[in-house]
Amino acid sequence: MDEPDLNGQTVLVTGSARGIGREFLLATARQGAKTAVHYHSSADEANAVAERAREAGAPAVTTVQGDVTDPESVDALFDAVEADLGSVDCLVNNVGDFAPRHWEEIDFETWNRVLETNLNGTYLCSKRALPGMRERGYGRIVNVGYASSEKGLVSPKNFPYFVAKAGVLMFTRMLAADTSDDGITVNAISPHVVENSDEFPETLPRGRPASFEDMIRPLLWFLDPEANYVSGQNVEIDGGWLPEDV
Repeated sequence: MDEPDLNGQTVLVTGSARGIGREFLLATARQGAKTAVHYHSSADEANAVAERAREAGAPAVTTVQGDVTDPESVDALFDAVEADLGSVDCLVNNVGDFAPRHWEEIDFETWNRVLETNLNGTYLCSKRALPGMRERGYGRIVNVGYASSEKGLVSPKNFPYFVAKAGVLMFTRMLAADTSDDGITVNAISPHVVENSDEFPETLPRGRPASFEDMIRPLLWFLDPEANYVSGQNVEIDGGWLPEDV
């Protein structure tokens, strides 16, 4: 696959101070995008990623702080990106907390945080990005789901995460339909276990977790300006995992 040309485009990756969000952002920097490193509390890490993005070839880089679960904070972080880099052309909704415990052991605050960071954050950031995208007649939104969420995957362990990710994938399909006449595509990437995951099962498909590169390839495909007829899709990066085999 040819590498997409993202020169002249502004990319915002939420939660890009560390982990897969960092790798997503650096991948777009290597393709020539102007990049916005978003963080909530990891300012030092965000500044380090911003420097790496410049070294990778990004023509302009900024860091923005914000809470993606708060509407006013989301407005402020988008205002900051727009002031420094221009309107957001590509939004990657990466933020999403994880709580790998039995649902009865999860306190209410954690329950809400998992739902809000995964689902509400995706909703709020997408809603804030859309007016500019619609006005320009161009935009790319990529959401991060979870493998098999569309199949009704459910477990007493980590239950709010599964609920939130199912909602993210439903939101992805709805938003793709709602923007089909606007030059905007909305898609999702859904991993099972990634190399930086918090927990690793005893057995993994193909003997390993997904690498960052496994995640980056479909991301760049979805962000490609030429991929203008692919919308409402979800690519599962799971190595052929079947949850019913667990």
